[in-house]
Parts: sequence; C-alpha cells; structure tokens
Amino acid sequence: MASANLRAELECSVCLNIYTDPVMLRCGHNFCRLCIDRVLDTQGGSGGYSCPQCREKFPDRPALQRNITLRNIVENFLSAQPDHEESGVFCTYCVDYPVPAVRSCLLCEVSLCDKHLRVHKKSPEHVLCDPTLSMESRKCSVHKKILEYYCTEDDICICVSCTLAGEHRGHQVEMLDEASEKKKETLRNVLQNLLIKREETEERVQSLQEHRRKVEEKASGDTERVTVLFRDLRRRLEDLEKRVLREISGRAERISISIRDLEIKKEELSRKIRHIEELCNMTDPLTVLQESDTGDLCDTEDGDNEDRERHEELLHDGGGLDVDGISHTLHTLSDIITEVNVYFYIQGAADILLDVNTAHNDLYVSDDRKTVSRSDRNQNHPETPERFQYYYQVLSSRSFSSGRHYWEVDVGGSDWWRVGMCYPSIERGRGRQSLIGNNNKSWCLYRRENHYGEIHDSKGIRLPSNISSNRVSIDLDYEVGRISFYDLCDPIRHLHTFTTTFTEPLHAGIYVGRGCIKICGGNME
Repeated sequence: MASANLRAELECSVCLNIYTDPVMLRCGHNFCRLCIDRVLDTQGGSGGYSCPQCREKFPDRPALQRNITLRNIVENFLSAQPDHEESGVFCTYCVDYPVPAVRSCLLCEVSLCDKHLRVHKKSPEHVLCDPTLSMESRKCSVHKKILEYYCTEDDICICVSCTLAGEHRGHQVEMLDEASEKKKETLRNVLQNLLIKREETEERVQSLQEHRRKVEEKASGDTERVTVLFRDLRRRLEDLEKRVLREISGRAERISISIRDLEIKKEELSRKIRHIEELCNMTDPLTVLQESDTGDLCDTEDGDNEDRERHEELLHDGGGLDVDGISHTLHTLSDIITEVNVYFYIQGAADILLDVNTAHNDLYVSDDRKTVSRSDRNQNHPETPERFQYYYQVLSSRSFSSGRHYWEVDVGGSDWWRVGMCYPSIERGRGRQSLIGNNNKSWCLYRRENHYGEIHDSKGIRLPSNISSNRVSIDLDYEVGRISFYDLCDPIRHLHTFTTTFTEPLHAGIYVGRGCIKICGGNME
C-alpha cells in the first residue's frame, strides 16, 4: 500500500504517468517538462499563464526549475520495482491470500477479482477500469472527482466540475475515449512514418554493407598494387640518393687524383731540370753532345694542354652533380605519384553520353550513345544550332562545372582523332576555329597517322613517345583548373596536363578523322 501511495505521488497530473524529467513551477507543483511546456504553449495566447493543478496565475511565462531531488526519487522508485509477475494488483477483499484483480473501481477506490466484481454495484457512478494501484492519479487534484474529460485547449484531463465551474469552463472538451482514439490515430500515423524510415534506413544499411563487401574484396588487389608502386618509389629514391652522394664524394676524389698526377709530373720535371743543369755545367763538349736522352729532356709540351683543360674543368666544377639526371628522376617519381592518384580516382568514372544534336552529319552515333564513327553517307541529322558544320566532331550531353571527373575512351579503332574538353561556346560553323584544339575554348590530345601530341588555341607540342595502349583517359579538376591526359597502359603513364582558370562549363569533345572512337564504361558519380 505504501508503494501504491508513493507511486501516486510520483505521477504527473497532466499525463498521469510517472514523471519524466520533472520540473517545478513557482507554486511548488511538479510536472514532466514536456507536459508543462505543452500546457504553457496553449496558454500563450490567452493573456496569462496558470498552474494546471492549483490554478495560480503568472503574468509572464514561468521559468521551469529542474527538480533534481524528485528525479532521483523517481529513478530509485523505478529501479526498486519488482518484476511484472510480482507487481500485479490484487483484490482488496480477498484477505486470506492474494488473488489477482481484474478491475478497479475508481469510486470505491478498490480492486476486484472476478468473484467480487460480480457482486459489486454496477450503477453508473461506479467507474471501472483496468487494475491499478494509482487511483489518485485518475482523479482531479482540485475537485477529487474522477477524470472523465480531456480539455483540448489546455491538453489536460479534467473532471466534470472543471468543465462546469472550474478553470476549464467554456473550453472545448472531449470524452476520454474520444480524445484517446484521436491521439492513437496520430500516434499510428507517426508509427507508420517511423516504420517507413526504419525500412529506408535498413535498406541503406544493407546497401552500405554490400558496398563494404565489394570494397573489402577489392582491397587486397589495391593493397598489392600500391605496395608495388611505393616499393618502386622507394627504390628510385634510394638510387637517386646513392647517385647524388656518389657525385658529391666523387668530386673531391677526382681532384685528389689530379693532384697526385700533377705531383708525379712535377717530380719528373724536377728530374729533367737537374739533368739539364748538370749538362750545362759540363766543360767537355763531347760528353754534352753524346748525351742520348736530350730529345726527351727538351720535350716540355707533353700533356700540357690536357693538364690545363683538366685544371680548368676542376676549378669551375659546381659540385659534379648530374642535374639533368636528377631532374629526370624526379619527374619520373612525380609521374609515379600521379599514377597513384589516378589509380584511386578512376574507381568511379563519369558516365559520358554523346549528344546527337551536336554530331556532324557524316558521323554515326550508336544507339547507346557511346560510340561515334566516321560514315561515308550523310546521316541527315536535323538542323540544330548546336551541330558542327565543318569538322567531324561531337560533344557530350553532360557538362561539368565543378568537382573532379574522369572519363576514358578506346581510340584503337582510329589513327586520326582528337579527344578532350570544350566550352559549349565553341564555334559550330565553318572554319578552322571550330576544330577542337584550334581555339581558346578547347583542350585536346590528338593523333594524326603515327604522330601524337597535345594542342590548345592552335598551339601544341608533339609527345616524345607514342601511346602504347588503345585507351586514353581525361582527368578534369574544375576548381583547380586542370585537364590531364593518361595512357592507360600498365602502369598508367601521364601524357600531358593543361592548367588554366575555367570560365564556362566543360563538355567532353571528340573529333573522328577516320574509323571510330568508343567511350569506355563509366557510372554516374
């Protein structure tokens, strides 16, 4: 009984449940924070605020003081409650041994088993409900009468006296069952939305799990390739370091060797000087004339030019470093690093489709809009302002105005082509200015017979080596202002990079002089 009384004291008079995050008004009454906030919200337009329990009025919205002590009491009470089987409500009249109650009477404040329920008065004033230990919570705290109505304006359960003479007189009220059904309907709608969201969340979880599985399957191959790349990178760096250190130490060693050679030559010259001085001091002319090695003694030019050149070379040696070789190695390493970046980026290539409305009339575009080929017959495309009139060119339907994007093409079917990126404002009519690369609105890689190169604004250079595979790729970084071309051989080889500041969206562009060009794969990013 003491537990039942305590439970009644711990129940909010608004929601009739045990307090959740209890707060206190200045009048001393406590409520769940959510409950009293809802009540005060409904009172906001009435010109004042009042306590739902004692009706004390407040000129301004009252501040809510958290009741930490009450919160701790609630937590201790809930933690001390026995399991459900042991906390049932028992019949008030069965005193010999506990018998579970099936109903409680709010008027008599008793709980009844089946036997005593049959003999209990069933007049209208006897209000029966599910078995409960907190009957006080089902009565009005002001009038001590059974809560039968729900005030929709204040969001609170009230008794009949509240509707007739109390604070809720003239308010819109509903029967508890009616109000409960409305709230249940709202909750059902909320529940349906939550179920849909949970299903969507579960689908996203499954999608990510599947993606994780694919990533994990591919991780082993990625790990092996990256390990090889960085092993080669470390090997090249170590070779470069050894070569540079060898060059540095070799300079002093070369000077030492030259000093040694000069010291030997100096000794030889000293020997000749002594011998000549001896001959010059002789008084016997026959002895001087019969000296057999005077020719060797008089040869003073032997090796002088070579010695002077070596001396000048060593004096003007800036350290003996092979700057060109080091630069070449560093550029090679830069290409390796670029290869690593490209390898990881190309996992999701952009989906490029060709725009038939831009294709020259002698170009045939496949149904899947991935392949374009030079045709001997006029395709009789309808006239459009976007169509190229002079050169055999076509643009992509998709444009790029931000971010980084990658696409690749199979150029093996043609020995005369240009592939790259273009502004949509590129010339479409007749004249050389409409050819991709021959203007300041396009950047491209080209092949003409067996010659490869890059070109922009009619200025370009030939590549030092040919493309070794049938596939090339274009990597666009719009914000950085960079278009890079790669040969998709193994390993990937960097061909050329354009750098600029883009002022328009960019389309993929293809020129086909002979044969066909095919866009490879690609998925939407």
